[in-house]
Amino acid sequence: MKSITRTIRILAISGSLRKISSNTALLQAAIALAPENVEIKLYAGLGNLPHFNPDLEANEPPSVTDLRMQLRWSDGLLISSPEYAHGVPGVLKNALDWLVSGEEFVDKPVALLNASPRSTHAQASLIEIVTVMSGRIVPEASITVPLLGKNLDAVGIASHPEISRALQAAIVAFVSEIERRQAEVKY
Repeated sequence: MKSITRTIRILAISGSLRKISSNTALLQAAIALAPENVEIKLYAGLGNLPHFNPDLEANEPPSVTDLRMQLRWSDGLLISSPEYAHGVPGVLKNALDWLVSGEEFVDKPVALLNASPRSTHAQASLIEIVTVMSGRIVPEASITVPLLGKNLDAVGIASHPEISRALQAAIVAFVSEIERRQAEVKY
């Protein structure tokens, strides 16, 4: 009997709002390099989220509802973020703050991509934030890609032999962990 493989859905969030961002380019390259049974969707609403305010949770803004729906849709979350002043950019932290009180994030597999070997503080902060929020970091899929000074766009990243190989391996490791966790839940 032939087994049916379900498409693995991954939501990708760039912590940068810049039009030309190495973090967004890294996620776009991940989309291009994803295996056939993997759909990676780039979240485009980060800049539309209002400042987190618990008083608004009763009448949640539509942009927050959309973020929650997209996270529910996904089997895993892929984050690539720059580092500002030794921390996570405010817009990304704001998005994560909106997710703290919901169930969408709990036990969600999360992979962290780092576009700069110098961005160690933001990565450490993201690991702490995701862990406190009960997300599940997948270390084998969380990699640092040395893009600093290379001026590569998504196509350049996807066609760079070493970088694309590392990124593909991270995606495969992430998908394997998602599938392993899904199999555990079934049984």
